Amino acid sequence: MIETAKLTIRAGDFCLADVNVRIPAGVYCVLMGKTGSGKTTLLEAICGLKQIVAGKILIDDRDVTHLKPADRGIGFVPQEGSLFETMSVRRHLEFALMVRKWTRKQRTERVEELASMLEIAHLLDRRPHGLSGGERQRVALGRALSFRPKILCLDEPLSALDDETHEHLVGLLKRIQHDTGVTALHVTHNRHEAEALADLQLRVVDGVVKVHGEPATGSKKAESGPQIARFKQ
Repeated sequence: MIETAKLTIRAGDFCLADVNVRIPAGVYCVLMGKTGSGKTTLLEAICGLKQIVAGKILIDDRDVTHLKPADRGIGFVPQEGSLFETMSVRRHLEFALMVRKWTRKQRTERVEELASMLEIAHLLDRRPHGLSGGERQRVALGRALSFRPKILCLDEPLSALDDETHEHLVGLLKRIQHDTGVTALHVTHNRHEAEALADLQLRVVDGVVKVHGEPATGSKKAESGPQIARFKQ
């Protein structure tokens, strides 16, 4: 579950004020809006990458407002992957596990599991240079999922891909979220992408986050919908 309570974020002259959102556990939520509307700012605040002025951020009822990004239990996929060019794909998938002091055996098993799930087993000993856009994003996704986070945040992860690769990764994301049960918050401006992925759609319109879709009736994901959140600029 992701929840914000009276959240206020400032970046220069830009401000999001009194943002109240609740995303139930296990839901794939897509947040849409025009460029500059604040959707990425909100995502980064939840991840701990943007300092907030006031309010709270809760993850599974735990107050993470003042915790460092690494302590929030959130996997993050930035827009273009942001891979380290000197590290192999295998090393990317192991990185968060080494920080968390997983054993070598545990790391090896998890890397093999991720590589199979993301269809990148043949890339494990390669470095990011020369990988296609889709391959890079699968590596970034694997890195974000490696330590089995309960929350996955994605900032326009498919925006730079060709149509065929985009379609394939939409299907892959949907299957992974279903299989893992991770709660996802996915920022995009692509309507087709949102409709294909979302259990729940939020859209920033004229400074207000409006609910466009809710979990299906009777679904385990339908325990409750998000509150409307108002953005002020």
